Order: sequence, then C-alpha cells, then structure tokens
Amino acid sequence: MTNPISQFMDWFVPENARRERSELGLARNFIFTHIFGPLMAQSICVFLYVTDPHPGRVVWTMIAAIWSFWLLPVIFKYTGNLRLVALMSVEMLSFASLYGSFHYGGVASPLFPWLLIALLLGFFYLGDRPWVVVGLFAFNVGVFLTAYLRNHGFAERVPASDLTMLGWVSILSATIYTCWLAVYYVSTIALRSDLEKEAERHRNTAIRLRQAKEQADQANLSRSIFLAKMSHEFRTPLNAVIGYSELLLEHGQDTGADEQKLSDLKRINTAGQHLLALVTDVLDVSRIETNSMNLSVTTFELDQLVDDVAATSRPLMDKNDNQLVIRTHGDLKSVTTDQTKLRQVLLNLLSNAAKFTEQGTVTLKVRRDKRPGGDWIEATVEDTGIGMAEKDLAKLFQDFAQVNGSTGKYGGTGLGLAVSQRLCALMGGGITVTSEVGRGSSFTVRMPAEISPEQAVQPDSMAA
Repeated sequence: MTNPISQFMDWFVPENARRERSELGLARNFIFTHIFGPLMAQSICVFLYVTDPHPGRVVWTMIAAIWSFWLLPVIFKYTGNLRLVALMSVEMLSFASLYGSFHYGGVASPLFPWLLIALLLGFFYLGDRPWVVVGLFAFNVGVFLTAYLRNHGFAERVPASDLTMLGWVSILSATIYTCWLAVYYVSTIALRSDLEKEAERHRNTAIRLRQAKEQADQANLSRSIFLAKMSHEFRTPLNAVIGYSELLLEHGQDTGADEQKLSDLKRINTAGQHLLALVTDVLDVSRIETNSMNLSVTTFELDQLVDDVAATSRPLMDKNDNQLVIRTHGDLKSVTTDQTKLRQVLLNLLSNAAKFTEQGTVTLKVRRDKRPGGDWIEATVEDTGIGMAEKDLAKLFQDFAQVNGSTGKYGGTGLGLAVSQRLCALMGGGITVTSEVGRGSSFTVRMPAEISPEQAVQPDSMAA
C-alpha cells in the first residue's frame, strides 16, 4: 500500500501487528472499518437530529456513541491490543443499536439489526473467545429487556412512519458493512488456502529430500563397505609383491646381479609400497565412514614418539634435500591416546611437507598445553614450500581433493589430510592450517593428552 489513504491507515497500525501478514491484514481491516464506518453513519446522526422534534440528551448520546468509534484506531495504535479494541467496538455498537432501538421504534427499529452486526463483528475479531462475545451480547440484551420492563414499553419519540428513511439508510449501511467483512473473510480464506497448499508442497519436498538423503546415505555406506572390502583384499597380494621383491633384491645384491635388474626390482618394490600406502588410506577412510575403526588407547611417552616420527621422516626429507628441525617445549610427559593413529597423523603431515618443499626446512614443534580441565597436546608442522592460496584451504581436508591439480607433479590421491583430520576427530581433536603462496604452510594438531575410548568423538559428526 502506497496511496495516501493507505499510508494514513498504516499510521494507526502498531509495530507488533506488522510482524505477520495475517495480523497486518486484520489490523488494516479494523482501522478501515472504524474510520469510514462512522463517517458513513453520520447520515443517521443527521437524520435523528432533524427528525426528532425534541433533540436533546438521547440524540446527542447517539451522536457521541457513533463519533466515539473514531477513538478506537488511536487506542489500538497505542495499546497494540486488537482484542481489546475489538471488544470495545462490539460493546459500543451493541449499546448504540439497543439504545437507539429503545427510543426509536423498539424491536421494529431500523437500528435493531445492527445488534446482529455487533454479534458478527465480535465473532470475526474474537473467534478464539466465543464465550466472551456471547456473554457480552447477553448482558446488553438483558439491560435492554430490563429497561423495557421498567418503562412498561419502548419510548416513542418519533412516529414509526417517520423512520422509513432511516430504515433505508440503516439497511444500506449495514449491507455495505456486511459485504466488506464478507469480502475480507473470503480473501482471508483464499490466502489461507494458498498458504496451506504451499505448506503441503514444502512438506512433500521435505519428504522427497529426506528420502533422497536416506538413499544417498545408504549408497555412501555401501560404497564405503565395498571400498573397505576391496582394499582389504588388495593388501594381501600387494604384501606378497612387496615381500617377494625385497627377497629378490636381497638375493640379487648377494649374487651380484646387474644394475638394470636391481633397478627394476627397486621400481617394483617402490611401486608396491606406494600402492599399499594408497590402499591403506582408502581402507582408513572406509573404516571411519562405516564407524568400524576403533581406538587402541595406551599410555606412552610423547617425547619417545616424537623421536620415532623424526627418525622415520628423515629419509623423506632427504629426497628433496630438506632439513628436518625438531623443537619440543618443556617436559612433554606421558600421554594416553592411540599411539598408532597419532604417529600416522604426524607422519602424514611431515610427508606432505617434505613432498611440497625443495631444499627448504620442515619444522616439527611439539608442546604440552596445560589447562584446568586437562592438558592438551599441540603439534605444529611448518614448511618453507610452495604454500597455498587462502581460497584453496577450504578443500584441503576433502576426500580425493587436490589443490591446483597437484596430483600429476607431486603424486598422491588427496586422502592423507582427510584421513588425518578424521583420525584427530576420532581422538577428540582437530587440525588447523595457515598458508601463504610461495612462503610455506603450517599445520597444527590439537588433541587431549588423555582420552578414553568412551570419550572418542565419532568422525561422522566432525566437519572436516
């Protein structure tokens, strides 16, 4: 609504009635009928004043009752209580109808039908409290009958024949008022019907989405189970390939085989080791997704684990002429967690750092963060490698994700970080990363120093 009349009516609408479309429409309807209704009823005031041979208290009471309807939009604006002003409107209309009927025609008065309009108005605005409307209606009728009995009849201020014109005016006004309420009621029912249809469409859409999600979850679970079984089956022949290639290498070195054969055997062994590592990563992802990976919680010395990880990582550093620096802060003491999985996480991070760094430095920092609620372990792997753009960090921990299509140059399937993040989640921790292109990356692992299998967080609930 943008026209001046609509803007004028909206001035009376309180803030609490603007929150919902249905409440706003009901408020606007109330204001419209109580601004233009009394304006239309002024013809009744004029008729009574002109027709009554002795206009006095009765006529001025009717005029005041009709004019008082203009106060209701103002009361509504400052109270914000539509039920209150609607109840006042019903009472005022009932009074005006019965008071005017008592003095001008009795039960045959042209004003008497407005009592039914008052009853309709009450049910329209107070439909959730019908007994209040019925009680108010009964009270007014009771007062009307009492006045009739005490006066031994109705007052006859104007002959019934002189009220014909008033009858036409009253009928026209009542018809217009009733039609307006009917039109608004029909539009409200149509709006509710549209809303119900829209809600039904949303419910059907939600059902389809839930079914699609369930099917996707089932398909994902089936995929994970399939990968877990296939990965497990792959490991047996791969271990045979790796084992026999190592035996052949040892035999060839002992018997002085030519360099070409030894080189081929080394390639077979390296390829087998690489493929076994990939299969192991796939198997770990599958086990985590199917909730079949369990923690093996033990208590061990953290500094000893750091030394083991450093010893295992040094050959990886030598491939790209990198320097490995180990820095521990304070007494690391013993920790209670899954030693194998913690070692796997640290080795994955150090392996990635060595892979993407050439002739640089890879630093492993480990410290124990003492907190009132329990100590935490913080391990940071920093490198001076190629780094990553900020926009690429979000997909680092996704399955099979590769930043800038680096698979071809650096190898890998993109599962190492995804597995590491989920293993940390399984142990109650997580991994964060900061990086800058050309200046290296920094991965930080944080996890409780002491956990129990019951405290482990299921990986499905952790966002990578």
